[in-house]
Amino acid sequence: MRVLLAGGGTAGHTSPLLATAAALLRDDPSVEITCLGTTTGLEARLIPEAGFPLEFVPRMPLPRKPGKAMLQFPGKMRAQRAAALEIVDRIKPDVVVGFGGYVSVPAYLAARKRGIPFVVHEGNALPGIANRLGARLTPYVATSFPDTPLTARGGRPALYTGLPIRRMISTLDRTALRAEGRSAFGLDADRPTLLVTGGSQGAQRINAAVSGAAGALGGAGVQVLHVIGPRNELVVEEQGAPYKVVNYVDRMDLALAAADAVLCRCGSNTVTETSGVGLPAVYVPLPIGNGEQALNAAPVVEAGGGLLVADADLDAAWIADNLVPLVTDPQRLAAMGQAAAHVIPLDADDKLAALTVEAARSGRSAHRRKNR
Repeated sequence: MRVLLAGGGTAGHTSPLLATAAALLRDDPSVEITCLGTTTGLEARLIPEAGFPLEFVPRMPLPRKPGKAMLQFPGKMRAQRAAALEIVDRIKPDVVVGFGGYVSVPAYLAARKRGIPFVVHEGNALPGIANRLGARLTPYVATSFPDTPLTARGGRPALYTGLPIRRMISTLDRTALRAEGRSAFGLDADRPTLLVTGGSQGAQRINAAVSGAAGALGGAGVQVLHVIGPRNELVVEEQGAPYKVVNYVDRMDLALAAADAVLCRCGSNTVTETSGVGLPAVYVPLPIGNGEQALNAAPVVEAGGGLLVADADLDAAWIADNLVPLVTDPQRLAAMGQAAAHVIPLDADDKLAALTVEAARSGRSAHRRKNR
């Protein structure tokens, strides 16, 4: 079986793509996987590092407002679809899987043009334009969150699979790995521990608020592992407890195991990973976009596994008044962790791989019927 996986631009598209690829190969090592992306997104580095061939289409963000970009859009879309068609004709995939974003649209259109079945996976609680388009053209649609307003062709309900994530996270035993995690980051073995992350690029608002509350955190005995982002700088003086600042974490399993709670954005990967491993979270939605981040966190918050605070409300005083009491309350943390752990499934990679195989088989069956 040959599979073309389309997604990129951000970790929100690339990470589930790689998790699905790994699941397909676990089920059948003979599967041939090719990925579709751009030369400028995270996929240009992450996919080759994972050992998969990567084909490129031109980068073309969808215009949101009237103007020159919108007038140029039809011509650029034709060029992007032509590039995807050339790749599809050369690779001859049995099935295409798209994870949203501007890379997926030409993949969906090329698959439809050639009569190849394709699968749409939506990473956010609020579907993007690319997947709203793709879902209208295929019966194979999956979502990461319950109640995502997305239906497949003919009104068929989307399959709620969850979001495919890395096995190192989905199989993580935080208790068993806690001591190793704290040692790896130079943290004390027994202090309450707060993990802070603003996503793959960091978040200035979160960085400023938490560093400004270093005195309140340290004074309460709370140690901090603060992932500030690869391009950011931050110097924090420790005040009573360790405050470790790192730009990037390769072993996120160790960081999650080290923590008793996390302060973070609520992208789909972050929500799935933190809740899936039972880590109590304070979610701070990105203040731009269509509000999808708050919707991503909503099921976990409603279940009692997390708190939601608006970006504009997050400052050092809020952390001192709200987060410090939480991180120093073991019973409350335990209850939140148990609530979070049962909200979002952690086997989405296997479920999406199975849906991909189902779509490929349907295409082969249709091809045999056509050629009888």
